[in-house]
Amino acid sequence: MPRRVNLPGASELFRTTQTGDTGATPRRPAEAPPAVESGRPVESGPAAESGWTGERAAGRGTPKPTGRVRHDEKITVYVSGDELLSLEQARIQLRAEHRLGVDRGRIVRAAIAGALADLAERGADSDLVRRLTDT
Repeated sequence: MPRRVNLPGASELFRTTQTGDTGATPRRPAEAPPAVESGRPVESGPAAESGWTGERAAGRGTPKPTGRVRHDEKITVYVSGDELLSLEQARIQLRAEHRLGVDRGRIVRAAIAGALADLAERGADSDLVRRLTDT
């Protein structure tokens, strides 16, 4: 007897990620995203109700905000092996020297924001224009 695999439909694969989503619900229940209040995750569950969390229990006080933000759009960027290695070394340096536990995506978004701000402020004299015309 042949077996058929149940795959999600197009409406499930291409549903929007904005709040108030009216698309189809996924077949498997997904973990609900953490609630966020003023940029900080809001803890819930028995541990939060009792006032106990791993970070607070370790004597570190209130947890620091992670800076993580949910993004609605995605792009793919191809980099060379050397560029990826430099990016990873920068991530490790930020963690070791500045105690910033950030991922590569956050570093890239910060670099993009800096380049776009420099372009808006300096125009043709910006580092972005200089780098793009030098290649």
